[in-house]
Order: sequence, then structure tokens, then C-alpha cells
Amino acid sequence: MKGIVLAGGLGTRLFPLTKITNKHLLPMYNKPMIYYPIQTLVDAGIREIMIVTGGNNAGDFLKLLANGSEFGLKHLDFTYQAHEGGIAEAVGLCEYFAEGKKVVIILGDNIIEKNIKKAVKRFKRQEEGAMIFLKKVKNPSEYGVAEVKDGKVINIVEKPKKPKSNLAVVGIYMYDNRVFDIVKTLKPSRRGELEITDVNNIYIEEGTMKYERLLGGWADAGESIDAYNDAINFVRKRYANKL
Repeated sequence: MKGIVLAGGLGTRLFPLTKITNKHLLPMYNKPMIYYPIQTLVDAGIREIMIVTGGNNAGDFLKLLANGSEFGLKHLDFTYQAHEGGIAEAVGLCEYFAEGKKVVIILGDNIIEKNIKKAVKRFKRQEEGAMIFLKKVKNPSEYGVAEVKDGKVINIVEKPKKPKSNLAVVGIYMYDNRVFDIVKTLKPSRRGELEITDVNNIYIEEGTMKYERLLGGWADAGESIDAYNDAINFVRKRYANKL
């Protein structure tokens, strides 16, 4: 399997911090934010990783990460998302990198506490389809919300005004290689973007979507300035507990 970290976008919700740099390069306690999703993939046993970036600071990722040796990698791949086309568009840019293999995708501003290696192994054994992670949250209307019935995800609604559950879709997605064909069929949403929720709902309609409950803490550092600071505190406490 191959790993993809999505680190594009303008990070407007973190203005003015992001007026001079990509949000994924901002400090997150003792490391740049981008380090955490990369480490999540490495800890899951993934050694081939592509970083999707964009904006005016894309070159800074290469200066920071180089060939990935700090993570025990021999090489890192990079690609550039020229426009604000959405998460699904960014995924589509990685088709050549995937080389027909399954992919594990993580949003560059999502930080988790526990290892996902067991879930990745389960997805490797899954014959086809996709797998997502769900997490109970207090504010589901700010996320993609999954409706689960009889052990299956039956629908996902993006930022619903009246959520049908408190299960948020975490920014980690596992797909078979058909995801790239699915992306090509999508039409832009009202935001003018290709939505990852639309990709997930297609797999749900096919009956090939599986899910795991995410154990441990989860922080979406890019949601707002408050969320960014909450994520820093989350990481700081996490490291303090390991000392």
C-alpha cells in the first residue's frame, strides 16, 4: 500500500497565521504540523509516501522534509495542486504514484493519538472498496457525519444542520485503486470543489465501504484558530504522558 498526505489549501481559517506560510508547516508543539500525519503513515508500516501541496510555499516542504530520512524513509514524492479544487481533486493527482495499489490518505492537519497499523492490515485483506474511521464528537455539525445502521455506514452528510449521529468522519481514508476512476466522475459542489464525501458515498452505495472506530484522541488542527490551539495542547499532553 501507498500513503498520501494532503497538505494543500490556503488555510484561510487560520488567518493571519497562514498569510506567510502553508498551515501544515505551522508549529504543532515541538514539531511542524506535517510531521504528525507522515509519522502516522510510517507507524502503520507504509514506506512509500506522496505529499500533495499547493499555494506559494510549496517549495518549503522540500526544504523541510527533503527525502524523508528523518522518518526512516529512503524517498518522499511530491506533487502540486494548482487550484483550490477540493480533497478529492488532490487525491486524483496521485493516480500515477499509486501504480494500481491501494492507498491510505491522511489530511495534513489531522493528528491522532493511536497507531492505525491493525486497521491498515485489515484493509489490505479487504478484497475491494474503502475503509474510513469514525469518532464520536461533541460538535458533529462541523464535520462529515456518518449514519450507521446494523454495523454498516449507510450515508455521510457533510456538515449537516441536524446531524443524524455524533460520528464524525476522521480525515483518514483507505481506498482501492478504483478511487481514481471515481474521482473522474465527480462534479464540483456548490463550493466549486470535488468533495471526498461524494467519493465515500459512492463506495457506500456500492456496499463496499467498511469502517473502524478511531481509538484514542483526534485533533483537526485546521478547523479554526481555537482548534489549532486545542491541537497544540493535545500534542503537548500526549508527549508529557510519555516522559
